[in-house]
Amino acid sequence: MNGGVGRSATQKTTAQGGGAVSHVHVHHSYKLPDFLNNIKLTHIKLGYHYLISYLLTLGLVPLIIILITQAKQVTPDDLRQLQIQFQYNLMSVIICFSLLVFGSTFYILTRPRPVYLVDFSCYRPLDNLKVPFQFFIDRIRAAGSFYESSIEFQRKILERSGLGGETYLPKAMHLVPPKPNMQAAREEAEEVIFGVLDNLFANTKIKPKEIEISVVISSLFNPTTSLSSMILFNPTTSLSSMILFNPTTSLSSMIINKYKLNGDIKSFNLGGMGCGAGIMAIDLAKDLLQVHRNTYAVVVSTENITQNLYLGIKKSMLIPNCLFRLGGAAILLSNKSSEMKRSKYKLLRIVRTHKGANDQAFQCVYQQQDNDVKIGVSLSKDLMATAGEALKTNITTLGPLVLPMSEQILFLAMFVIKEVFNKKVKNYVPDFKLALDHLCIHAGGRAVIDELERNLELTPVHVEASKMSLLRFGNTSSSSIWYELGFIEAKGRTKGGHRVWQIAFGRAWEAIRDVEGSKNGAWEDCIDDYPVEAV
Repeated sequence: MNGGVGRSATQKTTAQGGGAVSHVHVHHSYKLPDFLNNIKLTHIKLGYHYLISYLLTLGLVPLIIILITQAKQVTPDDLRQLQIQFQYNLMSVIICFSLLVFGSTFYILTRPRPVYLVDFSCYRPLDNLKVPFQFFIDRIRAAGSFYESSIEFQRKILERSGLGGETYLPKAMHLVPPKPNMQAAREEAEEVIFGVLDNLFANTKIKPKEIEISVVISSLFNPTTSLSSMILFNPTTSLSSMILFNPTTSLSSMIINKYKLNGDIKSFNLGGMGCGAGIMAIDLAKDLLQVHRNTYAVVVSTENITQNLYLGIKKSMLIPNCLFRLGGAAILLSNKSSEMKRSKYKLLRIVRTHKGANDQAFQCVYQQQDNDVKIGVSLSKDLMATAGEALKTNITTLGPLVLPMSEQILFLAMFVIKEVFNKKVKNYVPDFKLALDHLCIHAGGRAVIDELERNLELTPVHVEASKMSLLRFGNTSSSSIWYELGFIEAKGRTKGGHRVWQIAFGRAWEAIRDVEGSKNGAWEDCIDDYPVEAV
């Protein structure tokens, strides 16, 4: 037969005990497979990866065998000769030994202290705060300030966004009409922040007074009574480098008041940094943990939805209404060696990429007033291109830090061929799957995740956590990558030694042990319902 398989069969039926017995004889004939065509390039690449990765080990094995063989041939006379040599060169031996001790001590004292992620908690709102699609449209219509064309535009965006019908909006958005005022916004912030911190402290058995470093992220909602709320870093749409400490009624001060934290706590409030603020917060906490020994640091990541509902008609400012949803996360970090055994992860690398110097990037996400003096956040059509450029820079920087040597050699070879020899070759995309086991791509929208999946040549499993987090909880700004990590943990996929890359943009963790989902986690009672086909 043309398929390479010949088949003939004979059948004989007899009656025994009133039943029928069928004897079937099947004869198969096979052709030898075409081995060359069946050897996939991925298998060759995998073999090449292991060869390069273990090249040093493979080279040391013969050397060790030779040394052992030579050591067996050493006689007592050889040992006596060696002893005499040491006696005549005693000063050299002492100097070498002293240098070795000094160098080892200097390295131990100056090396970066490891930063451990003890645990984290994601906010799970009450079920009565869920917003099915039609419910959202009804509340938007009840606001009374939208044209029907604006309502229909938001419906279309929502249907294409990748969000499901079980995301959440705060209480003020459930009222008829919605009442997005300052008091309601503060209540939302308190519910989210205190909710994740209470759960984090309960799961880790850490007393709030043990916290010595506190970093709070909220891009748009920063209630204060002075400019001291403008903190430390310069995002694209915020004031730059104002006062470091915030003694006024900020979100950070709210935590200090609630949990009666110590007066000497290092407290920071980061505002205006958008969805990527989580990187800056972890980076700031990491730097502080390098200075302060035996310390706990807590990072709280949230975004306020109540006061940022846009009630105008400008389409670029209506999009955030459809994407952003209620959520938040709290992360407990420590540099205590005693915390290593029970911690979930060890921080490997942080890479920060800032494109604020570029005018196009500067205004791609911009809070402003429209012609009717209504405040909202405008998402420019250049956002995807800007994010792509930021990610490209980030990957180029992160690659040498996490990629195996095999991928670095390939990347360098392709670069030399293209730049030096002017060959028209396709840019080589490093295979991050060889260096990183899990990816948490910021759930900014379905288009963002799909584009990264295509460009990085990821499998559906790699983007599953991102798509399901977007579907279930929506875009929760800087906390979205923690919902995704929670999804991976709840699925039982994180094993000891696994590496996790949180792309928002550029943080890598290594699992210290097999990790299970945290108690009372956001996915605890619904993880078995996912994954599902995204809408």
